[in-house]
Amino acid sequence: MTGNGGVSFWWQQLGLPAARAPLPGDLDVDVAIVGAGYTGLWAAYYLKTLQPDLRVAVLERRFAGFGASGRNGGWLTNSVTGGREQYGPEGGARQQRAMNETVAEVVRVAAAEGIDADIRLGGELNVARTPAQQARLAAWFRAESAQPHTDVELWGPRQTAEHVRVAGATGGIWHPHCARIHPAKLVRGLAAAVERLGVPIYEQTTVTAVEAGRAVTDRGVVRAAAVLRATEGFTADLRGEHRTWLPMNSSLVVTAPLPAAVWDEIGWADAATLGDLAHVYMYAQRTADDRIAFGGRGVPYRYGSRVDGDGRTPERTVRALTKLLREFFPGAAQVPVEHAWSGVLGVPRDWAATVGFDRATGLGWAGGYVGTGVATTNLAGRTLADLVLGRDTDLVHLPWVGHRARAWEPEPLRWLAVQGLYGAYHLADRQEARGRAGTSPVARIADRISGRAH
Repeated sequence: MTGNGGVSFWWQQLGLPAARAPLPGDLDVDVAIVGAGYTGLWAAYYLKTLQPDLRVAVLERRFAGFGASGRNGGWLTNSVTGGREQYGPEGGARQQRAMNETVAEVVRVAAAEGIDADIRLGGELNVARTPAQQARLAAWFRAESAQPHTDVELWGPRQTAEHVRVAGATGGIWHPHCARIHPAKLVRGLAAAVERLGVPIYEQTTVTAVEAGRAVTDRGVVRAAAVLRATEGFTADLRGEHRTWLPMNSSLVVTAPLPAAVWDEIGWADAATLGDLAHVYMYAQRTADDRIAFGGRGVPYRYGSRVDGDGRTPERTVRALTKLLREFFPGAAQVPVEHAWSGVLGVPRDWAATVGFDRATGLGWAGGYVGTGVATTNLAGRTLADLVLGRDTDLVHLPWVGHRARAWEPEPLRWLAVQGLYGAYHLADRQEARGRAGTSPVARIADRISGRAH
């Protein structure tokens, strides 16, 4: 392996960006946005598009796209945590329709702004590889196909293999509302589009507190009628937000480019993103330059909500992901893994994403995507813009608007709980790999404790 960390493979491909100037001192604007990832940049984009004379500033501790926006697996998909389980059938259907439209909206804006992010629509395919996973797959299909706006298809082993040959796959569930992307190219292009609209992005500027009417930084105070928190996995670093969202760690490895003969054996030709039905699930894409980027959970959580800076990944995680990749694709066993990296994502206590704006205080927020934020951030950015501007649109009435989960438990309880939960999920996957017909009771208990079961 030639690389580990360096923020991400995606950024190493492009080259880390030159730093933008920091905040020059105290500043007065109409809207201050904390965080220059997808959420903050989309919010800035739509605010300025809707009201060009609005004074908007984005504040960023490192550089635009340093966090999950430049490290994720590149799934521009229609998933949002929460959904029908959290909001009921009618609310979940409205949320799903909005997410389907969001995938198309990102593709539209990228084309309009000249952002080449290797976007290729191919849908999302999740496969089963054990009897228990197959049972969950069938149950998932029954639930999804009974609802509007889902457009799912259930595939047997032969049809699944016609799209991608995963060793041991017994079936798959596919939907069309997903595109493969290059995450860093998208965030880099979006930041440039925001700057063209006249929004300054102040990098190398650490926000220590978000308060009514102001964002306090190490370089000055930014006063604004609206202050929007778009910090996702780094939210715990803000004063008063330590237990709001848990920073969950996710890791990826990427191979060298695969020879044509190996791709012929794998048969992964239509750019569908790939996931599975394991409890400690994987996610993957075929990159534009013919690599496999393959991700999953590594060290899920660091004590005290600490976050890693440059994405360096423990060797045991690299070995585990490499082993699983080669189990999925034995034909790629001789292709070396070239790079590994990690990042954090925000996890609310109830595993449901949220967006909101308190008009009385001028404070807004969005996040808690639990790994499904590439498209969801766009919906969040559009919704924040409508909320700030007082626009009475369908977006501001979606059920996730204003939703808040209870705070996470204090340490050491949450560290012990996360370690225990992921230990349980690993155990459940091992039990099911031995041929168990139904979902492991261990996983069912872990779901109830974690808040993933509703």
